[in-house]
Amino acid sequence: MVTALETLIEALKRLPGVGQKSAQRMAYHLLQHDRDGAARLSLALRAAAEQIGHCRRCHTFSETEICSICADVSRDPALLCVVESPADQAALERTNSYRGYYFVLLGRVSPLDGVGVAQIGAAELLLRAAETGVAEVILASSFTAEGEATAHVLSEALRSRGIRATRLARGVPVGSELEYVDLGTIAHALVDRR
Repeated sequence: MVTALETLIEALKRLPGVGQKSAQRMAYHLLQHDRDGAARLSLALRAAAEQIGHCRRCHTFSETEICSICADVSRDPALLCVVESPADQAALERTNSYRGYYFVLLGRVSPLDGVGVAQIGAAELLLRAAETGVAEVILASSFTAEGEATAHVLSEALRSRGIRATRLARGVPVGSELEYVDLGTIAHALVDRR
């Protein structure tokens, strides 16, 4: 018979980067030192799972049919930024430097995992990008092999429909010393210089 403790540890292992030992430490901490925190965590997880869905327009997390960003008429309708996840969207929002709208793919192309353009919502993106007023689609996928493949496939599809597609710039991080930056980043910074 599986105990409640074992069930808790297995549930915690579902979190990214959490293995058996980390899950055990979290479970033991919550049960031994923070029962109130464990109860609050349980309630918060249940409420989030029941109340949070996806925005009908951009697919980010939302408790309403249309998220607050999509409902904000002060944003620039000419700009549509494509990201892989709601976490990526939140990171861009924290910069306070982008005032357009978003489209969240909820994934990225990964042929080895059986994820193609159909599974990441490319058809919906193309429909959204074709709406009147969208002048530029900014592809803000990650700079991993899968993120690059996603950006390439989407940019080709967008350009074939006459929609301007751009990619986030990449280069040397602000505040870094050149001698400590990896060679790939330096090479891309040289190629993408302005």
